[in-house]
Amino acid sequence: MAMKEFVPQVLPASTRSLAGGVPQAPPGTIFALAADGGFAVPPRKFTLHFGRDKDDVHVPIGVDDPYVSRLHGVIVGDGLEWRIRNKGKLPLQMPGDVMLLSGHELLIEPGYNPLFIGSPKGRSHLLEIHVVGSRITDAYVEQRSRTRMPEVYDLSLVERLVLTALAQRYLRQVRYPQPVSWNQVASDLNRVPDGRQWTPKNAAHIVAAVRERLAEGPDPIPGIRREDGVGEPVGNALNHNLIQALLLSTTLMPSDLHLLGEEQDEEQG
Repeated sequence: MAMKEFVPQVLPASTRSLAGGVPQAPPGTIFALAADGGFAVPPRKFTLHFGRDKDDVHVPIGVDDPYVSRLHGVIVGDGLEWRIRNKGKLPLQMPGDVMLLSGHELLIEPGYNPLFIGSPKGRSHLLEIHVVGSRITDAYVEQRSRTRMPEVYDLSLVERLVLTALAQRYLRQVRYPQPVSWNQVASDLNRVPDGRQWTPKNAAHIVAAVRERLAEGPDPIPGIRREDGVGEPVGNALNHNLIQALLLSTTLMPSDLHLLGEEQDEEQG
């Protein structure tokens, strides 16, 4: 589509979720949508406002929630890229478990980016952002095509066993999960009838080796080495980041709990 054919425009509240794709638009066009409507802008110098004040923003969000700021944030374009800046008091929950705090900004990556404003009263407001990439494919993927599988990381059976024990709270979908202690990892592994004797130290050594390898691979995982600038308690944070990456890539799955002797329901279609 030619640039001159696409102009800044309001998206009505009846607009369908951006998760399924966006209308045809020039590369670099940004679409932003919340429950009460949204806005779309082609690549240009532009500042898009979102917040509670319905009459003074492009994208109203949380209009009946006093914890959401009247101007909660802006999305600033320079014609080449878009950056989001939090001007409100509540943080913005970004994709990848990233928290954008008040006064900070981040580059918006091409594609679909859902973010949330979480209210202290348990409410959560979704702001969908979609930046059109260089190839417009999202809205035109054949609906009946085979599901594309993520690129998984290679793990040996022993590495998978230890990581399953470490990540068991995540795999059981415990709320606010954290890696279990090395003592518990060793204890759980010693109940597996493979004849191997486990200690907290050798289990930790195996996971540390996995972190080093996957931090240097062709698709390196960020935030899993001490030199990545991860704060204390560094060991727990490094393992949390590793587990999150393994779950997102489907390298680890709930079905892996069978390695610890747990029975799993068959996958539902």
